[in-house]
Amino acid sequence: SGEEGATLTTIESGKLIMSTNAQFPPYELVSDGEGYEGTGYEGIDVEIAYALAQKLGLELVIDDMDFDGALLAVQNGKSDMVMAGVTVNEERLVNMDFTDSYANGVQVVIVPEDSDIQTIEDLEGKKIGTQRGTTGYLYCSDTVENGGFGEENVVAYDDAIAATQALNNGQVDCVVIDSAPAQEYVKANPGLKILDTEFANEDYAIGVAKGNTALQDALNTALAELQADGTIQSIIDKYIPAE
Repeated sequence: SGEEGATLTTIESGKLIMSTNAQFPPYELVSDGEGYEGTGYEGIDVEIAYALAQKLGLELVIDDMDFDGALLAVQNGKSDMVMAGVTVNEERLVNMDFTDSYANGVQVVIVPEDSDIQTIEDLEGKKIGTQRGTTGYLYCSDTVENGGFGEENVVAYDDAIAATQALNNGQVDCVVIDSAPAQEYVKANPGLKILDTEFANEDYAIGVAKGNTALQDALNTALAELQADGTIQSIIDKYIPAE
């Protein structure tokens, strides 16, 4: 593994810069204190990124921005990688390359407890809140022919907290976001519940610049080692207790 290090160049020498949107518990959130290992952040992605940086002999630097910006940072050479609960889809594969998957995300629907929305089909004609740039937004705003609900019925917010607040204020009828943060928001907002039907089941991976195979390979090798020795599972279990 000494050989790999020789060819691996990062944007800033000795550093691994990760762009993210730290409004996505339990994957990434701003910490009240020093955060995990002094990063100022905590969460599944933060701890996995730190473990990866250790394996590559680099210092992890976390750059927090909105979700779309975090994806663009990698494409524009402002960050080495993006970890933000990023799902691999065809559109994103055009603009960047991805590592193997390291976690699984499920999109769910949050509604008020007294809502008449009971199934995914019931979202038709409703105002749907989402987070801008996420797969939840992409799915919902797609045309009806493609299984979506039409762009005119979807409101995109900067982050999932804003979307949940809009739901509380009655500005939207439901919110479609990832299951793990959805659990957190429902806990924090009495009167909301999660429908027991999955909207989509997805794999999360790390995005790197198109053609950056040196970093992609190095991350895949390190991820495989962290999967094999149980590190990744123990990090996920710490934040998402098995039901």
